[in-house]
Amino acid sequence: MARDPFRAAAARVRRLRIRRAGGAPVAPPRPFARALGLVTVVLFGAWLGLLAVGSVRTTVGPMDTTMTLRPSLSGGTKINVSPLGALELDSHRAPVRLDVDVDRLDPVRSEALVQHPERLSGLEDEVTGDVAAGTRELALRSCVAVVSGATALGLAVYRRPRRALAAGGLALTLLAASGVSAYATWNPKSVLEPRFSGLLSSAPSVVGDARSIVTDFDVYQRELARLVTNVTKLYDATSTLPVYSPDPATLRVLHVSDIHLNPAAWHIIGSLVEQYDIDVIIDSGDTMDHGAAVENSFLDPVSDLGAPYVWVRGNHDSATTQKYLEHAERFKNVHVLDEGRAVNVGGLRVAGMGDPEFTPDRTGPEQAEDAERTAGLRLAAALRDQQRAGTPVDIAVTHEPAAARETDGTVPLVLAGHVHHRQNEVMRLGTRLKVEGSTGGGGLRAVQNKKPEQVLASVLYLDRSTRRLQAWDEITLGGLGLTTAEVSRHLPEEKPALPTPLPTAPTASR
Repeated sequence: MARDPFRAAAARVRRLRIRRAGGAPVAPPRPFARALGLVTVVLFGAWLGLLAVGSVRTTVGPMDTTMTLRPSLSGGTKINVSPLGALELDSHRAPVRLDVDVDRLDPVRSEALVQHPERLSGLEDEVTGDVAAGTRELALRSCVAVVSGATALGLAVYRRPRRALAAGGLALTLLAASGVSAYATWNPKSVLEPRFSGLLSSAPSVVGDARSIVTDFDVYQRELARLVTNVTKLYDATSTLPVYSPDPATLRVLHVSDIHLNPAAWHIIGSLVEQYDIDVIIDSGDTMDHGAAVENSFLDPVSDLGAPYVWVRGNHDSATTQKYLEHAERFKNVHVLDEGRAVNVGGLRVAGMGDPEFTPDRTGPEQAEDAERTAGLRLAAALRDQQRAGTPVDIAVTHEPAAARETDGTVPLVLAGHVHHRQNEVMRLGTRLKVEGSTGGGGLRAVQNKKPEQVLASVLYLDRSTRRLQAWDEITLGGLGLTTAEVSRHLPEEKPALPTPLPTAPTASR
């Protein structure tokens, strides 16, 4: 009787497995382990393929760029503008990130654009077309790279054409799923809220002006051109950085807090005032550390900051500190606010309340909530009086967030500090509370720590006619103020705003 060929083949496989295992029977691979192995081969092969050929060089306006797809858990887009820094956009959610490296700017075309600004009006359509063409080419090349890499590695590992083709097919499926995910989560407004990291002096020009971003261009197409325009200006043929030209319809407020006797803060504030052409500086307190008279000379650089300086007392600032800053002859640009006093400064009406507590040695109750709330209620009463008098306040300032919360519904925006980290929320009655971190990096005491605190400040953009907040930049520097910075642009949520206040009295001159 003829022997069954299938049984014979199965017997040979069993004998082969027994010989390889030294006589012990070997169980066949589990389906889960085989699938996991195939996925690993596909992912590694696709990554190798992208590294090898998954990029394209393309012209975007006057720039020569390299576009690359990279594996990423968070997705998004990163625009590298060497040597100035990088812009990160939360453009999509998918396991791939788009990297755009600005390699070179054509000197002839860039010089023509800088010398003839009227040509920038047609740049937006050109840029959008260039990016679309580059993206299509990149998508096609990435498909070829991913499938080729996965197939080649599958053939090398499994030595079977069928398994290699399965790896290539799975790679194409995963790439298609990533593309669908990117398309479904595409966020064109991400270009309105870029995150910049790089040279602090370059941040205003690269990120751009808030009013122009919000009102002058369409959401995606024109904003993309805006970024390219800013980079074009920065890469002028003469390699000189232009002067930042903010929109004249935008007011710029620099919010600082909790300097805590760190002298490096004055240089940082002065640099921000110059780079952003700041209209008003608002300090929400704790400028000092112990509030002693011997510390008063630390405040002398305030008079040379180049902008009006609005200040409220923190719990580390004494009455002696406040009296020193109130010296009109010494500090002509300083406005000390307390007990709800309001001033017109830099196009805004600002009112403030000093901290009722003085605890420089950090003794006493850890949270003097009753005193803070009482101070906040007094400030809220003063704000209502201003409203009834026809001189409504645009910004209120306290040191403690607990006091600031009591002003909800009486003012569009209230600023505070004290806690050494940022907070931002729209309270129940519509007032936005913005708490700033430490512009002094925690002060000189932070030097004792293993890692100093970050230096934090914010630039607030307000409409000059309505005095409503349009956007803000959160500026973060390394501990004690390094020369590099991260700047994150934020837009307020679209929620019903408080009624537009009546026109204010004539503003004080800068």
